[in-house]
Amino acid sequence: MGPISFIKEYWRILLLVTFVAGALVALFIPGGIMADDSLVEDDEIDDNPTNIEYGLGLDGGTRISAPVIGMTAEDIDAGAVNEEDGSVDRERLTEIENTLYDNDEFELETGDARVSVDDSGNVHAEIFDPDVTEAQFAAALGEAGVDVDPDDIRNGVTEETRNQIIETIDSRINAAGLSGGSVYDSARLGGEYYIVTEVPDMDPDELRELLSERGIVEVVAYHPDENGTQQNETVLTGADIATVDPPEPDERGSGYVVPVAVDSNAAPGYQDRMNELGFTGEGVQQCSLRGDGETIEFDHEGEEYCLLTVVDGEVVDAHSMGPSLASNMADGSWANDPSFQMGAQTQPQAQSLSVNLQSGAMPATLDFSQDETYSLSPALADQFKLYSLLIGALSVLTVSGMVFLRYRDIRVASPMVVTAMAEVVILLGFAALIRMPLDLSHVAGFIAVVGTGVDDLIIIADEVMDDGDVNSQRVFESRFRKAFWIIGAAAATTIIAMSPLAVLSLGDLRGFAIITILGVLIGVLITRPAYGDILQRLMTDK
Repeated sequence: MGPISFIKEYWRILLLVTFVAGALVALFIPGGIMADDSLVEDDEIDDNPTNIEYGLGLDGGTRISAPVIGMTAEDIDAGAVNEEDGSVDRERLTEIENTLYDNDEFELETGDARVSVDDSGNVHAEIFDPDVTEAQFAAALGEAGVDVDPDDIRNGVTEETRNQIIETIDSRINAAGLSGGSVYDSARLGGEYYIVTEVPDMDPDELRELLSERGIVEVVAYHPDENGTQQNETVLTGADIATVDPPEPDERGSGYVVPVAVDSNAAPGYQDRMNELGFTGEGVQQCSLRGDGETIEFDHEGEEYCLLTVVDGEVVDAHSMGPSLASNMADGSWANDPSFQMGAQTQPQAQSLSVNLQSGAMPATLDFSQDETYSLSPALADQFKLYSLLIGALSVLTVSGMVFLRYRDIRVASPMVVTAMAEVVILLGFAALIRMPLDLSHVAGFIAVVGTGVDDLIIIADEVMDDGDVNSQRVFESRFRKAFWIIGAAAATTIIAMSPLAVLSLGDLRGFAIITILGVLIGVLITRPAYGDILQRLMTDK
């Protein structure tokens, strides 16, 4: 038999062998097939001989779900979008946003208001301050020439804002060196959305602290005006920072610094403003403000030229302009290599500053008064991992024993058990390949796949052995096709039933449904046909 004839004859079995081999590579070869070894710590490789990642239920950690604080006036008539060509008047959007900040009814902090246009050309206005009422919001929009009924303002934020929050939290988790974390939104009844954050090996207080920071970073120039009165002026924001290096101790004194590089578009303006305010002249090294590690004391008599590092409205450090930096700014050369250091009094503040600069500011904060928290210690997770392995092994032994008791024919039972186990191996390999963290819900799905898979194989065996042993290939194939139609219909029913659970954000039920659907598809497309081929060659004369 030539190679081509061999492949045509045994292609179903060869397909099964290929998938199992690929799964084993994804499971046990360091880095798997498409993974990046640089993302895996050495101690993680030592602790876990496979490439499987574990979720909170098997690795420990915390999950926090919380809604976003904010209200939205959707699809407002702002006169900012040209109906003919779809062009957007950005100045009009800025005008409306400035009116929200400058109104007399309430006072907003930086970043608490936003006016944006979505992909469909609809204008939305959002406020992220929980103390503002719908009536006040509508009145402020009215001052900007936008007529909005307070009853049309809904709680919650736009999809664009939610996506930005998810991206920011995900970047913040990565910047903090936390591997295996995930962030997504979850729809609730009534149309409300929760932001769900899962981070392994972190307690609830640490994760809540990480999520509670808005992360709005500013460099504020604290300087005297022509009358000698001290003034504050924001000269840089986190959006103007291009790159961030890890925190390091301040060589010029106590505290820590975070080396940063300013965006090339913002650097010339910052340099010019420092020259105009006198920081590069009489203000060089003219900052005597000091703190106690928590706050900065602003009680002073003389004039001060300080660059304040402000995070979420709190001053975390005050630095003077150094002679070298001032000289480069004075002669205009600094803008060609725009780097400097932002200060912090303590190492945690410096680390938080670095993380916020790398991830960017969150458009809105989460409402922790309505949060849902799930936490599991690593020690208990290790027990669950062991128990899951024991339950899986027990289910395999139980199924194998029942199959042998039923058929008492090793030609029928052995391929059945091997094929069912191959299905689980392929599923594990797929999970390792896509870096899907396995949780207790997935373990339940694997057990369900073993049970339903063996059920289908029993249907095949019973159908082809309906009238005793079958020696004719033609009779075998006829009976196999009949059995395959039965298990195909059952598979379709299972997929239809599980699809809503896989699509909707229903927590652990989603993981169970995804594994079950994948197992059914692998069974119908790969393992069931392969078992039929194996059984045919063992039971017929061919």
